[in-house]
Amino acid sequence: MDGSAGGRQQQKKKVISLKAIDATPDNFREYGQLVGASPDGARYGPLDAQLQLNLGTPRFYIMNLTGRTLRFNSITHHASVTQCLGSVGGQPWYLGVARPSIVKTNESDGCKEDSIHNAAKDNDDNENSDEFMNQFHMGKIVHSKAGHYYIPPAPEDVKVFRVQGSQFLKLNVGTWHAGPLFKDASMDFYNLELSDTNVGSRSQVEEELDLGP
Repeated sequence: MDGSAGGRQQQKKKVISLKAIDATPDNFREYGQLVGASPDGARYGPLDAQLQLNLGTPRFYIMNLTGRTLRFNSITHHASVTQCLGSVGGQPWYLGVARPSIVKTNESDGCKEDSIHNAAKDNDDNENSDEFMNQFHMGKIVHSKAGHYYIPPAPEDVKVFRVQGSQFLKLNVGTWHAGPLFKDASMDFYNLELSDTNVGSRSQVEEELDLGP
C-alpha cells in the first residue's frame, strides 16, 4: 500500500473468498501431514509425524490465541523446521496454506542464474525449471533476512483446510501458513517447533488483499 505524499491514492485491497475443505491425509499431503490418534503401543511408522527438529532446541507448548477471525492478509513460512499444530479441545479450526517455495542454492554462488537453474531442478519433482527461471528474471525470488531464497506464493495458490477432533497438522519445512483461525473467542493449541522458530527461520509475505475461508 502506497502511503507516500504526492496525491496518490491508496490502493484498495482485493478480497478473495476461499472455501474451506476438511483436511485429509491425501489432500494435505503436499503441505505436510494430517495425523490422527494411534493405538497405545503402536510402533513408529510413516503415519507418524515426520519431524525435522535437529537445527535447534525443540519447543513444545500450549499456545493461547484470541480474536483470530476467519480472515488474514499475511502468510508465513519456516525455512529450517517442521511445525505441528493441534487444538487442545478438538474444536474446529482453520489454516490457510501454500506449497513450500524455498529455492535451494549453493551458498557460495548465491542467487545467480546458473545456481537458480540447477536449484530449480532439485526443487521440482518434474525437473521443470522454467517457472523458477521465469521468477528469477522477473525479480520475484526474494532473499530473506534468515539467509535463504524463496518465491512468494500467489494468492490463488492458497488453500484453506478445516481440522477438528483428535487430529493435528504437521507442516513440512517451508510450507506457507496463515492461522490457526477459528470462530470461537479464544482457543488453545499445542505447538511443536523450535525455540527460535519465529526469530531465525521465519519469512512473512504480506499481500494487499484479505483471504477468508
